[in-house]
Amino acid sequence: MKLKYIIAATLLTAGATFGASAETITIATVNNGDMIRMQGLTSDFTAKTGHKVEWVTLEENVLRQRVTTDIATKGGAFDVMTIGMYEAPIWAAKDWLMSLEGLPASYDKGDLLPAMAAGLSHEGKLYAAPFYGESSMVMYRTDLMQKAGLKMPDAPGWDFIKKAALAMTDKSNEIYGICLRGKAGWGENAAFITTLANSFGARLFDENWKPQFDSREWANALEFYLDLMKQAGPPGASGNGFNENLALFQQGKCGMWIDATVAASFVTNPKDSVVADKVGFALAPDAGLGKRANWLWAWALAIPAGTQKQDAALDFINWATSKEYLELVASKEGWANVPPGSRTSLYMNPNYKKVPFAKMTLESIKAADPQNPTVKPVPYVGVQFASIPEWQSIGTAIGQRFSAALAGQISAKEALANAQSLTEREMRRAGYY
Repeated sequence: MKLKYIIAATLLTAGATFGASAETITIATVNNGDMIRMQGLTSDFTAKTGHKVEWVTLEENVLRQRVTTDIATKGGAFDVMTIGMYEAPIWAAKDWLMSLEGLPASYDKGDLLPAMAAGLSHEGKLYAAPFYGESSMVMYRTDLMQKAGLKMPDAPGWDFIKKAALAMTDKSNEIYGICLRGKAGWGENAAFITTLANSFGARLFDENWKPQFDSREWANALEFYLDLMKQAGPPGASGNGFNENLALFQQGKCGMWIDATVAASFVTNPKDSVVADKVGFALAPDAGLGKRANWLWAWALAIPAGTQKQDAALDFINWATSKEYLELVASKEGWANVPPGSRTSLYMNPNYKKVPFAKMTLESIKAADPQNPTVKPVPYVGVQFASIPEWQSIGTAIGQRFSAALAGQISAKEALANAQSLTEREMRRAGYY
């Protein structure tokens, strides 16, 4: 393996191909902007390695379902999968993923941001390479904030966010003070609402793994979210996930949007955003209890253990998550559009330091603490999820209840009662208590 990568590195530098060793690999990925951009640059990978790529690009919830089913059943449909911090350590423990220890020294694993490398490792070994890393933060219209006579703090509280959202709302002109995730899914609305709940002092489980959705903290958090969205959110919000809210913000219809830091490059891109020159950034809000409503996530590339094309798959990961790939994107699209949050060296690069959201993105990532995500102690690791196999089904189910409450189909009290009962049932069945 080492000899192979010495040869590979030489060929990559020379722009040669691998000739007879060329393969066609199938990659499953999410339909986010950075992944779409990567697909457009695949010819660079093919030119350097000879390998060709077939893409399966899916909406976030569908991607998770497809790759989970495929890897659990050893379906073999994909040679590279786009997964995250939730799946990587759990699947690695089940021997479902190939270790990435075979990456060459030139890849420089030590340059990966520590938070990203740790979340994608199991027993000290890397099992998925971060394509980009993110936390969440406030993105806001500076012109609307000024018009409202307000100034966004670098580290706002939820009270200020609500005050600003109401002041910026002008529904008659289709301007909504705040856009937040409402689409059901453990990685969609549940990801946002759990971080909001963290900042309100709520927990998913107590120290004995008893679900906590029947707590006063959870009631306060969900009622705040629903009331805020009712007063200052857009219509049909229960169907809005990352991509839908991104489109609304780019169209100038959102005063504020609290979501993934990776969105910063899209809302400030004048090719796509009518408010590109009117966007400010702030840390995710808190409620004065010591925890902010920011998550920690990486969309990462991993190799299912059953693939017959491991070497070609590793070649792709080496290309797509390398320092050289960041430079490739910068040469084509500018430094503001490189995939953020994966490498320490990016945040030391003087060209990238000029990007207006670079500093706030890094500060947001550092503010997230997966080992201590909540105000009170918890037995799980993870900020917007609990790193246990059962969370995927639990998170999806509670997300459906929260979405129904946002749509006005059930009350907040009913949503939390349902979430409590279904989670208790699942945790008992799994033997946690």
